[in-house]
Amino acid sequence: MWALPARRAQRHHAGIRTSKNSCNLLYSRSNGTSSNDIGKLLGSNLKILRNIMLQDDTEFIKVWSKTSKSLVFYESGWIYFDNYRCCYSSLLPQPELLYRLPKTEKIEDALLCQCPLDTVLPKASDQKPFLLALTKDWLYRLSAETGKTLEHVYLSSHLKFRSLGWDSCQETFYVKSTQNKQTVLERQACVDNDILMRLAIFQVFPLDFVGMLEISKKIFGKTAVDVLLSQGVLAISHSSKHVKLYSFEYILEKFRVEKLSLGQQCDINGVKGIVGEAPFGIPVNIHIHGKYDILLLFNTFVDTAYCNVHLMCFSTECPPVLFEMSYLESGVQIGGHPWHYIYTPNHKRHTGTHHICSITDGTLAKNGVQEMRFDSLEADWIFFHPDDSGRIVHAGPSTINVLKIMADPGCDWKYEIVADFSITAARDNNVPAVTVTSSGRTVRRRFQLLDDDPGQETFRMVKYEDEIDLLAVVEITDTENEGQAHLRLHDNKNGLLMKRVPLKEPWDVTYSHEVYFDRDTIIHTVQDKSNTFSCHVYKMKRRSDES
Repeated sequence: MWALPARRAQRHHAGIRTSKNSCNLLYSRSNGTSSNDIGKLLGSNLKILRNIMLQDDTEFIKVWSKTSKSLVFYESGWIYFDNYRCCYSSLLPQPELLYRLPKTEKIEDALLCQCPLDTVLPKASDQKPFLLALTKDWLYRLSAETGKTLEHVYLSSHLKFRSLGWDSCQETFYVKSTQNKQTVLERQACVDNDILMRLAIFQVFPLDFVGMLEISKKIFGKTAVDVLLSQGVLAISHSSKHVKLYSFEYILEKFRVEKLSLGQQCDINGVKGIVGEAPFGIPVNIHIHGKYDILLLFNTFVDTAYCNVHLMCFSTECPPVLFEMSYLESGVQIGGHPWHYIYTPNHKRHTGTHHICSITDGTLAKNGVQEMRFDSLEADWIFFHPDDSGRIVHAGPSTINVLKIMADPGCDWKYEIVADFSITAARDNNVPAVTVTSSGRTVRRRFQLLDDDPGQETFRMVKYEDEIDLLAVVEITDTENEGQAHLRLHDNKNGLLMKRVPLKEPWDVTYSHEVYFDRDTIIHTVQDKSNTFSCHVYKMKRRSDES
């Protein structure tokens, strides 16, 4: 996996507001003296919200709960149940049902799209948020508020599609097919089907077709197992634990045989149809060239299957590899300012370490080997900070380090990793190795306490709320043999603890949990013991003065 920072639109500043007091800001708004710049006004409103949230008399109260037999998904104020068929709005004081779709085909995956504010689109419906919902052979564009079908695209009659992903967030996305597995008849007939999967790429505003590409093992390697498209980079993962990156722009310009649009009549390889309509669907219009030189041809029998066996010399014009890296675990992440990548070298002696290297020449940064020494059942995790600061977050059960990539003062072209700040959990390091019971019996502790021991304060998640610039850290402690969770809110600039919010639900580490923090709302989804899922919603409220 890798992370590439999203581009942000450039906007002229509307002036600098010097007041920091929430009451003064509200007073200036009531007098009509606030900026006419909608972005500046929104920023001021969010500062007011942050100030109110961090006050001592502000708390988060659980206002709503709901159970589900399937996973619960949340994004930008919408809560989805039953594989995206049932949608609730969390923007109201209590979540309310927006729509419930009829049960027809299973929705495999979905993406929420928010239209750009600086662009006027042809259709009024395009300006409102919508959901891209994927079934095995259809792509639907649904209204995020009503669930009404705004547009539908037929993908294929013989392929099955499983997942959606952003190439460039809110600009282009891809649809990935299921992996192609060789059938018994193909094996018996000596037919080598080298196509791993297909990747169809679309632009979002307006919805249109860019191209479809076959991921061929003869082109990208026999060990290829998966593919990902991010920020114009096509990444091919291999079973040998290495990844190769290619420029999708180069592939598009070099190998797209015909530029097509949805609704266009086309003829590809003698097959005619309308792009995006049944039964034609989406054609493969990106072909990486390959040449076959037949050396020998003869007939044979394999069991009861008759087949032709070709001995061939295969040559191809492969796209150039931009970047190739072998890793031990957790893949490769790319990000930071300037560009760096994080990986674990493919050798057992590097287990548990994270190496931070320049993507320009692969040079290891000074202090670029990051390692947390702790005893825990869970591994640490590391990622590029999503706030576009270029920093790195390295988190473990008792410590969260926020790191910066800085130019090495001793060398202009080298970089070093320095600590920005750290967040540490409360640790009781004075637990006696020998205790005496009430009856006078001496008990010796035979094992060293783990860093994620239930009796110790432990970090489980780190999230970033970009609109109010807070780090949300899930902290777990053990109370009467039951895990108790708190959401800690830390200043994103210096790591100072600003607020600690208790979550009412017990935290059982043997089951999956997810916590979302979005402005004035906290959402906690839990997998229950009966293999059902629960969703709990908390809202920010001010405590009333006691009379």
